[in-house]
Amino acid sequence: MSFISYSFLLFAAILLVIYYSIPARGQWLLLLGASYCFYAQSGIENLVFILLTTASTYIAARLIYRAQAACDRKTAKRRSRIWLWLCLGIHFGLLALCKVRFTFQNVLLPMGISFYMFQSMGYVLDVYRGSIHPERNPFKLALFVSYFPQLVQGPISKYQELAPQLLGQRCYNGKQVSFGLQRMLWGYFKKLVIADRIAVAVLALKGPEHTGLAFLVLSCFYAIQIYGDFTGGIDIAIGLSEALGITLPENFVRPFFSKNIAEYWRRWHITLGRWMKEYVFYSVSVSAPMRRLSKSARKKWPKFGKRLPVYAATFATWFCTGIWHGITPNFLLWGMLNGLVIVISEELTPLYQKFHSRFPWKSKPWYGALEMLRMFLLMNLIRIVDLFPNVGECFRRLGTVFTPASVPFLELGLGVVDYGILICGCAVMLCVSILQEKKGSVRQLLWQRAGLRYAVVLGLLLAVLLMGSYGIGYDAGNFIYNQF
Repeated sequence: MSFISYSFLLFAAILLVIYYSIPARGQWLLLLGASYCFYAQSGIENLVFILLTTASTYIAARLIYRAQAACDRKTAKRRSRIWLWLCLGIHFGLLALCKVRFTFQNVLLPMGISFYMFQSMGYVLDVYRGSIHPERNPFKLALFVSYFPQLVQGPISKYQELAPQLLGQRCYNGKQVSFGLQRMLWGYFKKLVIADRIAVAVLALKGPEHTGLAFLVLSCFYAIQIYGDFTGGIDIAIGLSEALGITLPENFVRPFFSKNIAEYWRRWHITLGRWMKEYVFYSVSVSAPMRRLSKSARKKWPKFGKRLPVYAATFATWFCTGIWHGITPNFLLWGMLNGLVIVISEELTPLYQKFHSRFPWKSKPWYGALEMLRMFLLMNLIRIVDLFPNVGECFRRLGTVFTPASVPFLELGLGVVDYGILICGCAVMLCVSILQEKKGSVRQLLWQRAGLRYAVVLGLLLAVLLMGSYGIGYDAGNFIYNQF
């Protein structure tokens, strides 16, 4: 069941009515049933994967906890580690099998498998580390794994943040429900009015005949598409959860305002970055092999040797992040390029500091704008490899960027009206982002101004209904991150 469907809107409306009508103690059971009904719509056979994930997660966490309670500390550590690696092996094995079939046999991935797998593995790792106690009730754990708003494309939640909310009791709060529905509407605006409309031009520009300046245009158009698509879906997920009284973690915080790559990845796909940092980066950087490598390297290169474990962990983290997106060469290259830029930026930090001490432009608004533009273009060129499984083709196009060539904008499947809608839509997104950056929540600002709030909501609703990009039978395109 796609978020962009009449059936989902009906499903969500019925759920909200029932959710606030039944006794609060039964709300979590309703959410569990609704989550499995939602997931079953993607294919009954896909239930096997989420049920197996839930069962292995529950059993492994209980066995790890029981092993750690053993009197013999050495035996407890050995047994708990065995159960941990067995569980991770099952999870990674299933995920790898699905991604291999998706890549080489053109078989669709089970919906949201990367997201609920990582969420489950994070739970098991937290139990192993002693951060949380394992859930005794398998049905309550099943709700944490399968909670449907975040099944499609995240965000990836931690058990200690999400479970208490899922299992708590909620009373109807008109303001909270209103805020949630407004955020859903904002998500539909970004997805249907902007992302799905510009997707037509992105598809056309991927054609081999478009080189030179068209490649840069493609990178910018794709940035707009994936931002509107991904953040739109996240807004729908977070908005529906908010209407249910459940707060999901933010996954995006205006990433195009970033001035360097480290800041960018603190603002883009935040929950995946947090997962990789906690469970990959820290684990690799403090591991015994890394300590030995650091000790050896510091003898030869005292300063660089101290940083070597961090850089090695950085590349390991980005290698895993690339694989999470896909096992094709372009996604591995995408991950390595991000890691490389981060390491180079870190190594050049002393030069940046010298430059800024000599030229104190850092506080100038125009310099900040240049930094944001530089970051936008750099991330666009790294991200563009998403679109080209054939890495050689991507670099061939990149090599033509400075060759003279025109861009046939009106031959890309979009007309003058479409470009007008896109320009206006992007301007609205930019204005909202600036307001959020400076003033905080726009919904909160509008709450005390009822007339303006109703006008804004009505305007967004009309824009989605009248300007949304729909296919045959008013069927909207699916989300890009569904394939992950």
